[in-house]
Amino acid sequence: MKRVVLITLLSIIGCQLLIAQVGTWKAYMSYYEPQQIVKVQNTLFVRASNDLYQYNLNDQSITTYDKTNSLSDSNIRLIEWNNETKRLIIVYYNSNIDFMDVNGNVNNLSALYNKSMTQKKGVNSIYMNGIYAYLATDFGVIKINTQRYEISETYTLNMVINAVAVKNDSIYAKNNTGTIFSASLSKNLLDSNNWTIDASASNDLFNQDQTTWNEYKQLVSTLKPGGPKYNCFGFMKYANNRLYSCGGDVGMYTPATVQILKDNDWQIYNDDSVKAFSGRMYFSNLYSLDYDPHNSEHLFVGTSNGLYEFLNGKILNYYNETNSPIETAIPITNDINSRLNYQLVTSVKFDNNSNIWLLNSQAITQSILMLTKDGQWVQRKQNALMNLKQNDASLGIRSAANMSNMIFDHRGLMWFCNNSYFVPAFYKYDINNDQLTGYLTKGSPPSYINQDGTVVTVQDGVRTVSEDQNGNIWISSNNGLFLLESDRINEDGGTYLTQVKVPRNDGTNYADYLLSGSNILCMATDGGHRKWIGTAGDGVYVISSDNMIQEQHFLSSNSSLLSDNILSIAINDNTGEVFIGTDQGLCSYMSDATTPATEMIEDNIYAYPNPVQPDYNGPITIVGLSYDADVKILSVSGQLVNQGRSTGGTYIWNGCDMKGKRVASGIYMVATATNDGKKGIVCKIAIIK
Repeated sequence: MKRVVLITLLSIIGCQLLIAQVGTWKAYMSYYEPQQIVKVQNTLFVRASNDLYQYNLNDQSITTYDKTNSLSDSNIRLIEWNNETKRLIIVYYNSNIDFMDVNGNVNNLSALYNKSMTQKKGVNSIYMNGIYAYLATDFGVIKINTQRYEISETYTLNMVINAVAVKNDSIYAKNNTGTIFSASLSKNLLDSNNWTIDASASNDLFNQDQTTWNEYKQLVSTLKPGGPKYNCFGFMKYANNRLYSCGGDVGMYTPATVQILKDNDWQIYNDDSVKAFSGRMYFSNLYSLDYDPHNSEHLFVGTSNGLYEFLNGKILNYYNETNSPIETAIPITNDINSRLNYQLVTSVKFDNNSNIWLLNSQAITQSILMLTKDGQWVQRKQNALMNLKQNDASLGIRSAANMSNMIFDHRGLMWFCNNSYFVPAFYKYDINNDQLTGYLTKGSPPSYINQDGTVVTVQDGVRTVSEDQNGNIWISSNNGLFLLESDRINEDGGTYLTQVKVPRNDGTNYADYLLSGSNILCMATDGGHRKWIGTAGDGVYVISSDNMIQEQHFLSSNSSLLSDNILSIAINDNTGEVFIGTDQGLCSYMSDATTPATEMIEDNIYAYPNPVQPDYNGPITIVGLSYDADVKILSVSGQLVNQGRSTGGTYIWNGCDMKGKRVASGIYMVATATNDGKKGIVCKIAIIK
């Protein structure tokens, strides 16, 4: 099915709102870099940035496809059209396979993807012959019936095959060294002995027709399907009705671009102008960014080659060791270009006075720096952070390897972590009194001690640090979650850490530590005080506000989540949209929690959809409520139809009465009561049948 942009008109208290329904998914894919073009009559199928869209040559319309609206997977490696069965075969990097017709209808073939193999099973090219598609794979050749969506035969050759061709009565396969093998189609191709080296075969057999690409590549380069420039979202934050994002510290090369989403449009910072201004190769990692609390268009970005300052999307300043106290990570060289390429500003954060703080990792003497709003540099050198000792003695002792995830809590205290196997730790810094407290791991391998005296290894680093609604400090690691409770914030760094115990409720007194053993890369808290926890390889967990209930566990296999590797999470508390950055791109989930109102005002409370049309059977969402508000749905006669409590500032009604039966047409009133006893009718909902 095609992506449909649905604009719902809500006539509620004179306002018009565009709101997605609770429980729906959305993908924000990149279509920036064209890679393949397949022409089918008046349609172009374009693989771009490993995603897919369709362009109609007659009416110039563009239809984008992704996992949330039609496809079975994400990260497309190859596409090819079969003229006999009128299907586009879509092969993903994980070897999953889809078949799509010109109307966007999709059938999936997951046999190769699901097959357990010791060999790699990547697909390197596709060759069409009649109704069959021959796939050149990392272990041999697969013959697929595109009419029945099934694998007909598998020819295991125990070598990487890069290309396949069929001519006359023979099949040809070229391996990754350029050697061509052939076999007669009349023989048993399942027997690898029937495939022999064919020195007489020409490489011309494997030439691909470039006519369509050459004819339409210029046209395609002008098309604008929308979306970000890159599928890189290792760092995100939501504020000022914007999603701010950059590549983040994900341990791999990512294009260095700031991407900001506002009102469904993307602002992409001009990379070329940045390079021209700074004179640097602007392809280094962008670790983090932050906006000025007094000007949302004023940004600082910490990178592996210094600090960049932007205003209104334009480069304003670039700081490194030549014009600031920032220091290089490789002091042993006199090559200025090499030195400037490794100025690790791994975290940046504004305070409430518009001063920007930064962490200078692997520096000779520096660790914490501040650039005041007046442009003055302040150095806060901390001897306790000079703990990086490597085998190369010439490098000396430097500041911690990867100081990251800096935050300020409600007390004004700075927190950050060292996400490295060199001294995994997290830190508290009192900026007013220049006092640093380190919560260091102990022993070998590095470990923390929990409240039960249990030793918990965190060898790979402390990933993130965050604060919950009760002022507790949460720490994530490669081995689960820890908690520094608010009443122990003022203790020294030798204090134990708490692991939340979740009762098994199986008739025993046993309990398990919350997400023990999980490799947790990120977390965020929604308006209902629930924790959204992103993992490496195990998707997203949603944990209740009291930490006792796992409300959701989203995986790529049970939802439209793009990948199980979650790099970052950010939440729009006004709408409940949860943005999830994965290694395959950005998607979002419309949750049922928004930030609660401090006071319930009738003009700020509304329900959607409203009116509820006859063909709608989904949830009815009421927003603008106070935290944990008591909600009752009443008929015009005052009969109780439904009741419950808000999640954050949101209440979800399924449109049914107390017996689970869909209610009749009519007007229904939403009555609420706050914790202090204030009651009243806050809005009305029209049901049409």
